[in-house]
Amino acid sequence: MPVVALYRPPQALASLAAALFGAAGMDSEKAHCVADLLLLTDMLGRETHGLAQCGAYLKELQGGGMTATGVPETVRDTGATVVWDGDYLPGLWLMQRALTLGFERVAEHGVFTFAMRRSHHIGCLAALAKQATDRGYYAMIASSGPHTQAVAPFGSKQALFSPNPFAFAFPTSTAPVLVDTCASLTTISMTREKVAAGEQFAQPWLLDSQGRPTRDPRVVEAASERGSLMLLGGSEAGHKGFGLALMVEALTQGLAGFGRRDAPKRWGANVYLQLIDPNAFAGAGQSLEQMDYLVEACHACAPIDPLQPVRLPGEQATANIARARREGVKVNPGVQASLREWAATLGVDASLLD
Repeated sequence: MPVVALYRPPQALASLAAALFGAAGMDSEKAHCVADLLLLTDMLGRETHGLAQCGAYLKELQGGGMTATGVPETVRDTGATVVWDGDYLPGLWLMQRALTLGFERVAEHGVFTFAMRRSHHIGCLAALAKQATDRGYYAMIASSGPHTQAVAPFGSKQALFSPNPFAFAFPTSTAPVLVDTCASLTTISMTREKVAAGEQFAQPWLLDSQGRPTRDPRVVEAASERGSLMLLGGSEAGHKGFGLALMVEALTQGLAGFGRRDAPKRWGANVYLQLIDPNAFAGAGQSLEQMDYLVEACHACAPIDPLQPVRLPGEQATANIARARREGVKVNPGVQASLREWAATLGVDASLLD
């Protein structure tokens, strides 16, 4: 009988993930924080960065690539600005800690700005930014992997950048607007999914080793003559994605004082976070009025296809969260198999998946 997707309660799945992380040596507080944010990511509908990341994180914990215990080092703290060295601790826990610090300070300073070097993977940026909009704040988050070379500068065939994701989010009276994108047309996770499924991309979103556009995701995984992810804007307007990639590198590496110049070898992330309190500007009420009007104006624009009206980023995620709370979180067969395998290895009860 073929394995099918399961739907399970979010908190039950979070408990399973936390148990796995704890069994691999992660502190209990960190384990539960990481598990909760991975489940929120799945609830948002970003399946590549939810429970699907458990196996990679557990492998990193066992191999020493992710630091299981400890706290970040404060490099500089001016009150309104903070720089941390994350020591490759769990990235989602570090970001939760940074957000908590920011929420404590942004009311006083109006704007809180944070940079971090040597974090581990920080997961889905929208799941982090949503915590700011839930409190009435604007948020900008950017991340780069100084060790990763998967995206070539515009006009080159040699990869240099990571996909360099960034998010910008703001609250409205209905669903928060959660912009979560990156400087490349696709991501490493999506490319690996295509390779595993034996599929090609619908459009030529990659470059082969000679810089020619291709739909074949295998070029990025090649052992030699490796290709790269195409910049946002593609062959004709990739200078725009190039500019965004440079922006993210500057915010995450320049401000953190650590980056490609240091040639790190570990899977990790540099991070930039900014929280903005609209009360420090024209006021939260004025902000909501302006942004609510903008949302309504977007919705009122005539759609190309009447069956597909204009939808703002974040609206589908909000609907997905509500559905996951009603019906449970979907666990795809591949994720089920990975969780069961790790549970058997670590001696954790995974009967929830039966």
